[in-house]
Amino acid sequence: MFCCGLKLVLLFLLQYLKAYLNFLVELGILLGGSEETSQKMMQEIIDFETALAHITVPQEERRDEMKIYHKIQAKELATLAPAVDWMPFLSAVFTPVALNDSEPVVVYAKEYLQKVSELISNTNKSVLNNYMIMKVVWKMVSILDQRFQDAEQRFLEVMYGTKKSCTPRWKLCVSDTDSALGFALGALFVKATFSEDSKAFVEDMVSEIKWAFEDSLKTVGWMDPKTKKAAKEKADAIYNMVGYPKFIMKPKELDMVFNDFDVVSDLYFQNVMNYYNFSARVTSNQLRKAPNRDQWSMTPPTVNAYYNPTKNEMVLPAGILQAPFYNHAWPKAMNFGGIGVVMGHELTHAFDDQGREYDKDGNLRQWWQNSSLEAFKHQTQCMVEQYSNYSINKEPLNGKHTLGENIADNGGLRAAYKAYINWIEKSGEEATLPALGMTNHQLFFVGFAQVWCSVRTPESSHEGVITDPHSPSRFRVIGTISNSHEFSAHFGCKADSPMNPKRKCELW
Repeated sequence: MFCCGLKLVLLFLLQYLKAYLNFLVELGILLGGSEETSQKMMQEIIDFETALAHITVPQEERRDEMKIYHKIQAKELATLAPAVDWMPFLSAVFTPVALNDSEPVVVYAKEYLQKVSELISNTNKSVLNNYMIMKVVWKMVSILDQRFQDAEQRFLEVMYGTKKSCTPRWKLCVSDTDSALGFALGALFVKATFSEDSKAFVEDMVSEIKWAFEDSLKTVGWMDPKTKKAAKEKADAIYNMVGYPKFIMKPKELDMVFNDFDVVSDLYFQNVMNYYNFSARVTSNQLRKAPNRDQWSMTPPTVNAYYNPTKNEMVLPAGILQAPFYNHAWPKAMNFGGIGVVMGHELTHAFDDQGREYDKDGNLRQWWQNSSLEAFKHQTQCMVEQYSNYSINKEPLNGKHTLGENIADNGGLRAAYKAYINWIEKSGEEATLPALGMTNHQLFFVGFAQVWCSVRTPESSHEGVITDPHSPSRFRVIGTISNSHEFSAHFGCKADSPMNPKRKCELW
């Protein structure tokens, strides 16, 4: 099976490289070059990118931030990577903020940066220029004319195995507006779809999930008492942000946020460029300022959620507080199995293989006792092996690369189910849904599983296995519930069956 999987990977790789070269050549021709010149130039760019790929550290080896975190002064970059004239570059990036050479800089890939410097020194300058210009052009393809967009679409069809769909123009406009003016658009979205009752209910639910996680900490046998106490303090300190930031509902405050963003009527490309410059200025102005805990990294209409370890905060935008994750009128079993698991997932990220390295105040430091740290690594190895044994289209998953998300999925399900049981004890059993023939406990797990219903092409699945820190949807479900004793009990899974293995991976 491994041999077949390797052949499939090589086949995909050859298809991608051919399609990628064709795409770049098309761009070169559209920019005014001849086919012969573009072919030669773009092959040189791909050769340079291939060299970059060969010195890139694999993603699974970059998960331990304590090992890769290097804080230096800006002037030390000249010694570390002399091929780049760093101070003029950084000064341009952070304009209009003035920088000096003693500015603190965090380098997360020290050896890689050194190798990149060597590669730059040994590469023809015209190749470097062409590479950088082509990266800019590719980023701009979606806002150039239809010829450029069609060229990219042909490449994406090979990359993801999908044919071009005729997306209504209004959807493209909404998507682009959300990207640039998401918080302004979010105010309209919140007014139309999100009630204060839902916000209050979800905030109560977050509290119940947090209680369940902390209660489970008491029975974690592999963790020493001192580390366990610190872990509870960190969970207590998690800052919850639900729905939307308050400022978007206040027109004057909202206007102030976008006051420096100029919009020109009928000049779409110019507006996008204005937004990039505006966004860069906003980022630069945050330098040397204390982190703002109420600053959101996702807009309210976004169907997603996140945990930020440097601020120890969990954010649940209004966009995800709808079907299939949540509906105020649904049975509590469905809501706990849907949005409840999402809440538990994000909370558990505070204690996954990366989040655990940050303390309750968001500082990267060692706050665990060594004995618990070693026990944690031993416990998580079970999940690394479990998910590495799964494969999709005969291609094995990378259990190290997906470890953080797998920890969060398993911890999130366990916390949400425990919170649901606690809700029943306080409120009583719900009536079962008619005609389904399912208990509410079974409905909880169905609510969790249906969230991940999806269809992917083989090409898209392959791309996901290589780049996505999440396991494929199928194994986010199977991997998680096969570790759940409660799932096996409520669905009557026979002992040592595929969904009720003898060896279950348990962490939180």
